[in-house]
Amino acid sequence: MRHRPRRFGLLAISPLFVMAALFVALSIVAGGLSKVPILIVFVLTAVYALSITRGLPLSKRIALFSKGAGSPDLVLMLWIFIFAGMFATAAKEMGAIEATVNLALSILPSTMLVPSLFVAACFISMSIGTSVGTIVALAPIGMGLSEQTALPLSLITAAVVSGAFFGDNLSFISDTTIAATRTQACAQKDKFRANIRIALPAAIVAMLIYAFVGQHTDADIHLQEIAWIKVLPYLVVIVTALLGMNVLLVLSIGIFTTGIIGLATGTLTGATWISASAMGIMGMAELCLVSMMAGGLMELIRYNGGIIYLIHTLTRRVTGCRGAELSIATLVGLTNLCTANNTVAILSVGRLANDISTKYGVDKRRSASILDTVSCCVQSIIPYGAQLLIASGLTSLNPFDIIPYLFYPFVLIGTTLLAILWPRGKRVQ
Repeated sequence: MRHRPRRFGLLAISPLFVMAALFVALSIVAGGLSKVPILIVFVLTAVYALSITRGLPLSKRIALFSKGAGSPDLVLMLWIFIFAGMFATAAKEMGAIEATVNLALSILPSTMLVPSLFVAACFISMSIGTSVGTIVALAPIGMGLSEQTALPLSLITAAVVSGAFFGDNLSFISDTTIAATRTQACAQKDKFRANIRIALPAAIVAMLIYAFVGQHTDADIHLQEIAWIKVLPYLVVIVTALLGMNVLLVLSIGIFTTGIIGLATGTLTGATWISASAMGIMGMAELCLVSMMAGGLMELIRYNGGIIYLIHTLTRRVTGCRGAELSIATLVGLTNLCTANNTVAILSVGRLANDISTKYGVDKRRSASILDTVSCCVQSIIPYGAQLLIASGLTSLNPFDIIPYLFYPFVLIGTTLLAILWPRGKRVQ
């Protein structure tokens, strides 16, 4: 049975406010945001969202929640989480992380480790068009670097996540780029030219900040002999990803490569390989549960008319080109908060953004760039987004430990606002 939104109003998006209030309240009790159990927050918020959903018996409301928690896109993401956990844990057990870290330390000075990881993430994500795949490939390496140096794991992980979003935002094969350009009916190369003027200055500033912070962090480095063959699993993952293979296939190849090399070098047995893979799956259990709770919660918000309410509220008083651009940015940003998926957010408001840009003379290249950039900004800093969740799952960090060091998204928000407030370029009339 297909459900239609029953209402739209402030009540429909109130679960987001309840979630924020719970984070604040529990942080006071626990002694900091980083100590807040995210799963508990989502459980309590889901109970509230179920209670305010009217017009359906409880069994139907739960079924609606379950529909969102088990959506095909979400289940695919859960498979990625599971395979990523298997690969990361098996690779660590085999010694791949230690070997890769020793290689990186032998090449790069300690003061350049953080900005180098940021640049590497930028390059890889731009090449493969996925922030998740980039984080899966580099987060374990960052964790190893943190263990071998005095660099904070939260700082290194944030550099990886930041670079992953830079490339995802600009890549020609990224799903967000494709969604933004198709909904705005503009060429990808034109959107790239408009986008690079906003993203590149932010990336340069972020890289300088990471270099500054890394330079003032003491590093106690102990170089060991590099086991070159143990670096191979990460090289295989990066190369196959660059070749455009499906991320699940990439991770599967990485898992089997890890096992084969571990057996050949004697660092793994069949039993320890299986045991490490199983530990990797268990390590992703909370991440999978949080993702499912978030999916169900967002489905209830959609059913109650939260997206419709935002669209109506933000577009009824638009006047002028600059106001139109601000409304597009706000619209896709708030929609991203409700969906926790930047591609879905772009697709949800893309047609309306196209209508707004046509009516008020906003260049289609700019509207596509704003849609993609703002959605990536929001996606990168929400603690229940897939990217931060998988980064925290791979590194055993709380998402709130990572967020303060996400310099690139925060700078990008500033450059985007500057681009809107002082627009340049010819507009479509």
